[in-house]
Amino acid sequence: MNTQTPPLKAAIIPVTPLQQNCTLLWCTETNKGAFVDPGGDLDKLKAAAAQAGVEIEKILITHGHIDHCGEAGVLAKELGVPIEGPHEDDRFWIARLPDDGRKYGIHGEIFEPDRWLVDGDQVTVGNLTFDVIHCPGHTPGHVVFHHPESQLAIVGDVIFQGSIGRTDFPMGNHQDLLDAITQKLWPLGGNTAFVPGHGAMSSFAHERRSNPYVSDQAMAAG
Repeated sequence: MNTQTPPLKAAIIPVTPLQQNCTLLWCTETNKGAFVDPGGDLDKLKAAAAQAGVEIEKILITHGHIDHCGEAGVLAKELGVPIEGPHEDDRFWIARLPDDGRKYGIHGEIFEPDRWLVDGDQVTVGNLTFDVIHCPGHTPGHVVFHHPESQLAIVGDVIFQGSIGRTDFPMGNHQDLLDAITQKLWPLGGNTAFVPGHGAMSSFAHERRSNPYVSDQAMAAG
């Protein structure tokens, strides 16, 4: 029996009225961690980190929508940590956070990431290294974080269990989204599990078999 501690642990904490999956992930060697997409409910998030004994060293953002990053800037100031992501093509979304917040009843504050990310970048959390994959379509600057050793991807609103991200928002593009999923995510391997921005986890193999939008069968028919 293998009792070795995995290098990465993660907890999913739904936040905001939109039930967005904020991910608390951490390096088990160092207990240093990051929040991915802390859109709101900051007290809940800080309590989860404290309960896990995790020291937050940064905030990672997949894209600029209010439920994913409305309070990222507030949390970064409170914790004194940097923000990395998304891609700069989502700057216009971050600029409208206060307006979108009023529309959805979520507090939103404009922030400037300490580091904009591009395809092929890497981000670190403790001793963990994540590959950054630019996956436009839902938003033009959407990125995915992939940890190859754990076969885990944090995909934001690119793909869900049984669905894909909306593309009817400003600067959304349906074909770009399909291309990002099939050309950038599928090659990561079917055994890769993913945390979506909403709903339950899944794997790329499962979605290739059954997702009505991007399964191999659906793409062949298209």
